Amino acid sequence: MAKVVIIGGGWAGCAAAITAKKAGADVEIYERTDMLIGLGNVGGIMRNNGRYTASEESILLGAKELFEITDQCSRHKNLDFPGHKHASLYDVTLVEPKVRNLLKSIGIKLHFQSRVVDVVKEGSEIKGIKLHDNTIVGGDVFIETTGSTGSMGNCLKYGNGCAMCILRCPSFGPRVSISHKAGVEDILGQRKDGSYGAFSGSCKLNKDSLSKELRDKLNKKGVVILPLEQEDINHDKLSMKVCQQYALSEYAENIILLDTGHAKLMAPFYPLEKLRKIPGLENARYEDPYAGGVGNSIRYLSIAPRNNNMRVKNIDNLLCAGEKAGLFVGHTEAIVTGSLAGHNSVRLFLGMPLLELPRNLASGDLIAFANEEVTSDDGLMRRYTFAGSDYFSRMKDLDLYTTDTKVLENKIYRLNLLSIYNDKLL
Repeated sequence: MAKVVIIGGGWAGCAAAITAKKAGADVEIYERTDMLIGLGNVGGIMRNNGRYTASEESILLGAKELFEITDQCSRHKNLDFPGHKHASLYDVTLVEPKVRNLLKSIGIKLHFQSRVVDVVKEGSEIKGIKLHDNTIVGGDVFIETTGSTGSMGNCLKYGNGCAMCILRCPSFGPRVSISHKAGVEDILGQRKDGSYGAFSGSCKLNKDSLSKELRDKLNKKGVVILPLEQEDINHDKLSMKVCQQYALSEYAENIILLDTGHAKLMAPFYPLEKLRKIPGLENARYEDPYAGGVGNSIRYLSIAPRNNNMRVKNIDNLLCAGEKAGLFVGHTEAIVTGSLAGHNSVRLFLGMPLLELPRNLASGDLIAFANEEVTSDDGLMRRYTFAGSDYFSRMKDLDLYTTDTKVLENKIYRLNLLSIYNDKLL
């Protein structure tokens, strides 16, 4: 039996665990906090624009489980808001327990408050990971899905300070780059001004702190757009967002709220005093980050160089996924890369050729294209998502974007990849 050890229990880590388990591995997740799905606990947007295509591709490849959960928990479906069509908004207060129960039910071992701080390595192979309490955990194949957000020091250095986001670095300790500990130099994303990282793209308001009229409208419609006074419009703030698919003028000229259980405010941060000047938000209070009037988490400071099969370069038995694997934005992108890494962990153990998703699938093209782009200075300043910005335009140009699941099924069938993640290899 292959033992696959996953460092990080966000969307990518959970997706990797499921496909590795289905391929026949004994799977354990080590998560430094007390919850799974990471930023998924404050995210909530699925199936918007090209993410619909990528979701259906993953389902057809055999990675349906996490998409089924987010679909089941969606408060709104087929929702349009500025720059985005046919989105689903899942309830962030419901999803994590369902993911936890799913993983437990299929025999994946979960270790919470287990921060990985180092590796035990022989040559170019990892033999084990070291936990914060000095426990050594051995394994055959390791998958790093630690993300790229934080640690607290990075938010202080590159942002406006720790705003106490959902990742709660002060409570559970900082993220540690396992690839770096294994001797691989990390890649850092940049901003247009040459500084590193990028702000998370949204905040969450306590919905009960909104006026009743605004709250009722948000619950019913799923989206509320509140125009700003001319003096409060700032287009420059769009460039600091990690989520460039929302870097549209509408997001500078309006307050845009989405209903994800919380009221999702589509801005990296917004001064509380200015926010409370807006009708309906006179009593607004931040839910995440707690200091959302000042700042948000800093991301894209720890990317591992990898191949298109998700294997980390120069380490024999380490794969990566999610933001650790590239300048990716979004839950769908994390699930896509995690599912591939998990499946390939068992192939790697068996000495089989590793799967690369072909580039006539949006999923395969995103993985390969983002990998090419990080080799250039300009590419380090971009973010890659099925949902918008440069990559969604590329999807449409290459005719990879479709909401027709039958077209996708026929394509994946012809590629002989239908349900490949369901193959038991061990």
